[in-house]
Amino acid sequence: MRPLEGITVVTLEHAIAAPFCTRQLADLGARVIKIERPGVGDFARAYDERVRGMSSHFVWTNRSKESLTLDLKHPEAKPVLDRLLERADVLVQNLAPGAAARLGLSFAALQPRFPRLIVCDISGYGAEGPYRDKKAYDLLIQSESGFLSVTGTAEQPAKAGCSIADISAGMYAYSAILAALYERERTGKGKAIEISMFETMVEWMGFPLYYAFDGAPPPPRTGAFHASIFPYGPFRAGDGRTVMLGIQNEREWVKFCELVLGRPELANDSRFSSNSKRSAARAELTAIIENVFAGLSAEQVIEKLEAAQIANAQMNTMHDVWRHPQLEARRRWVEIDSPVGTLPALLPPTARTPQEVRMDPVPALGEHTEALLGELGFDAPAIARLREHEVI
Repeated sequence: MRPLEGITVVTLEHAIAAPFCTRQLADLGARVIKIERPGVGDFARAYDERVRGMSSHFVWTNRSKESLTLDLKHPEAKPVLDRLLERADVLVQNLAPGAAARLGLSFAALQPRFPRLIVCDISGYGAEGPYRDKKAYDLLIQSESGFLSVTGTAEQPAKAGCSIADISAGMYAYSAILAALYERERTGKGKAIEISMFETMVEWMGFPLYYAFDGAPPPPRTGAFHASIFPYGPFRAGDGRTVMLGIQNEREWVKFCELVLGRPELANDSRFSSNSKRSAARAELTAIIENVFAGLSAEQVIEKLEAAQIANAQMNTMHDVWRHPQLEARRRWVEIDSPVGTLPALLPPTARTPQEVRMDPVPALGEHTEALLGELGFDAPAIARLREHEVI
């Protein structure tokens, strides 16, 4: 039995934050019913066509869900939604600010009728404050939270290459829902959960915030290098490839000089005899390191780093990751179904075997509408009428 089998989640979601949260719940066995706008659906379905015509974002965040098309603004949608919520344990929504409340779907409105229902609202900035109604997309939250100010090069800030603000909000929502389900086991009562993308990202900015405590200078933008530890970052080998390495302490620095650089005298060189001195002399030390690496391939550099037990990594591309030997050795890739056929998918990080988690198909838009309505007690003529009135 999977941990969340028997739990039903109704979700009014789009984009990434809420879908990423509810996919984690589905992975653990929850039944996730995704309500989508008729004819259009979650707008993330149209972000791109990279997965045999399907959106890469949608495939990533929506497997193992059931898709029900329903126009929430239509008066005839309310009985459908009410019947769904009667059976639901969790309602998740990341609609536009205030939209759920206008639809009568706030925790305050639902709690008297559904006292065991957990309601999770995901928004950009939260339900109060001057930014409450401000639009919040991932890049904008990265900027507003200060993430861009410490990411990139000295000349140019850079966004994270994945939807880090959406992911942070989705994961906090996921963990909060798990905690609320556990709490409900003891109290029998549902709970209101409010997740702000902005606040989750500011939480993740804890190190640079405290580094800049009390007016101190913030961490500089240093590209792929560490802002305060050196050498820690990318260095070019003689074959043009890049090797990432990290020196964490003086013991490692001595071994690096002796076994990797073949320059043991550098370990006690007054220019480099502490991390703060090495960090201040980055350009000079980088030239020394890359002069040695110039006579070696990236593979040979990594062999030396491994022998010296110095932390290292290859700078892989997405194509490299698809073929990564560690994922293959641990059998992390499985196959799932989708409207465009079988697709590869990664097992969730917590799962050791495919049997532990749900790895069901990515749904087509409205694929489960009629089956769900039938399950809720709507007969064929009633379903036909809902379709004729463009409710579904």
